[in-house]
Amino acid sequence: MILSLLLLQAATMSSAGYPTSARAEYVLGCMTANGRAPDMLQRCSCSIDVIASLIPYDDYVTAETVLTMRGVAGERASMINDVQVLRAPVQRLREAQVEADLRCF
Repeated sequence: MILSLLLLQAATMSSAGYPTSARAEYVLGCMTANGRAPDMLQRCSCSIDVIASLIPYDDYVTAETVLTMRGVAGERASMINDVQVLRAPVQRLREAQVEADLRCF
């Protein structure tokens, strides 16, 4: 059931690029995590730009969904962790985040 929902969500997302709302959400979360200093706006914007250049939006959505579900306690989280096909988008996102950190921070 959860896998079907994730695949349906990924299939309905546009692969044309990252929507402004997704970029803004990332930047706001990044700034919250790293401080709201003026230079963080630039660094966090740079970070999502790097991520967007490295992985398609569909993979980004899948990885973010998986990471969110892993934070849920109980059986649902363990079901997500056991699905091998969902590990690749998360790994690609983590690698993109490392590259973004190197370039932007």
